[in-house]
Amino acid sequence: MKTPTILLSLTLLGATLATAQTTAQPAAAPAVPAAVAPTTDPRITQLKAAVAADIKGTALFDLGQQMNDMVFSFAELGFQEFETQKYLTGILEKEGFTVERGVAGIPTMWVARWGSGSPVIALGSDVDCIPQASQKPGVAYRDPIVDGAPGHGEGHNSGTPLNIVAALAVKRAMVREKIPGTLVIWPGIAEEQLGTKAYYVRAGLLKGVDAVLYTHVGTNLTTTWGDNSQSGLVSVEYTFSGESAHSAGAPWRGKSALDAVELMNAGWNARREHLRLQQRSHYVITNGGDQPNVVPRNASVWYFFRETDEAGIRRMWGIGDKMAQGAALMTDTTWTSRVLGSAWPIHSNKALAEAMHANITTVGLPTWSEADVTLAKATQAELGVPVVGLATTIPALKGQTEIPDEEKRGGGSDDIGDISWTVPTITLNYPANFQAGPGHNWANAIAMATPIAHKGINVGAQAQAMTIVDLLLRPDVLRAAKDYFVNVQTKGRTYTPLIREGDRPATYLNTAIQDKYRPALQKLYFDPTKYKTYLEQLGITYPTVKR
Repeated sequence: MKTPTILLSLTLLGATLATAQTTAQPAAAPAVPAAVAPTTDPRITQLKAAVAADIKGTALFDLGQQMNDMVFSFAELGFQEFETQKYLTGILEKEGFTVERGVAGIPTMWVARWGSGSPVIALGSDVDCIPQASQKPGVAYRDPIVDGAPGHGEGHNSGTPLNIVAALAVKRAMVREKIPGTLVIWPGIAEEQLGTKAYYVRAGLLKGVDAVLYTHVGTNLTTTWGDNSQSGLVSVEYTFSGESAHSAGAPWRGKSALDAVELMNAGWNARREHLRLQQRSHYVITNGGDQPNVVPRNASVWYFFRETDEAGIRRMWGIGDKMAQGAALMTDTTWTSRVLGSAWPIHSNKALAEAMHANITTVGLPTWSEADVTLAKATQAELGVPVVGLATTIPALKGQTEIPDEEKRGGGSDDIGDISWTVPTITLNYPANFQAGPGHNWANAIAMATPIAHKGINVGAQAQAMTIVDLLLRPDVLRAAKDYFVNVQTKGRTYTPLIREGDRPATYLNTAIQDKYRPALQKLYFDPTKYKTYLEQLGITYPTVKR
């Protein structure tokens, strides 16, 4: 998803845009605009070829590899991405970008901008990692770098490096060709908590942005458009308050908040059978009391309520509140709740996807080495999934303006959904990983600091940069993108954030975990002044497989 120059725009969706843009139930599906025609302009074709060649060159390939491996080694959870922020913004400032830190009230958030005037193109990708997913790269079986520590079991170490490489190539072309426009780069902070992008919208960070090109690690080089069968969600923590007492001496004088938590969970699990098939719901007890001999005065449980549309999300949330109320009545306790994150279901832009897909087919997949394929197949065999190796064919572009509700079954979520309903947006998936792990798992980190990731980032950066060139030099693409956004996607719909007026980013999350493991991780941060790759620094033979 990167190439010529654009402005990594974190001017995320304005607070104004945040409340006036998209959705509930469209009365009738609008006609889908015609496909964007391929360009025949030789200047644009040549410029795309030039930025792609720049990205494939040794300097930018190596920079992408270094950034990827460095962020992998930091292994920072959501809201704790301080080393990642310092490192990536330092690179961007050296390249002439203006950087603003602490954006939207989030200490690890930043926005980097370069250029001037229109169009304004924003590039986004996530940077946080997964608890207990520490894993040595290139090793096709469980082998943590630091046992119990966080790790990049979602591959979020790769997307922002991809965007930076693409932006630098485009920036050079813009300077050389005197092309106006602004490039904006922003990170998705705490995506695993769905904790920030609605706040980006509220803060007006994308006000004035013409298009958002988002990236997410995948197993192939693809994009899609239209409705998405995955879920949106609201993340809510319920806290019960009671009265402490000696658990043996005078338990009748206590009011157990933990009993309330357990009753709420029992009620939800009974109700689950009678919810729509589209729902996904899960919880963890974040506070279960202090010690067994004291009746717990306080206890908390954290829920994710997922559904495939906004109405369904709010309906589940309402049921959750009733469960909390009932549990409090049964235990003579009181309850409060706070929103820790949210995400609207995703809808991607047709015109942008068509332009991106044309560039994807031009770039093609990486040339995988025998070692790359061996690592993929050995990991797949280890995990007992189909042994298919790595992607070899790019699929056709797929999209559907609206997926019938009965065909949706729900799934994962990404708070890029809030942005997609505010500014024309697409997601580029790039082949920095392979099919094997179940997601949010150590196995999904195996490829993420290996040649597979380095090559996947590079082809993704080429496609990203070429699409940026299209948006800078082809007004017809941006017009078509806006037309789809206004007259199809958001027509008759209003975007209403799931976060409430008094909600604030939960920036305290993951502090204790990161503090616990950071000292051990720091000793193993990647040192590019001594080693070319993180594999080399860790002394790992690539690939390492069971014999």
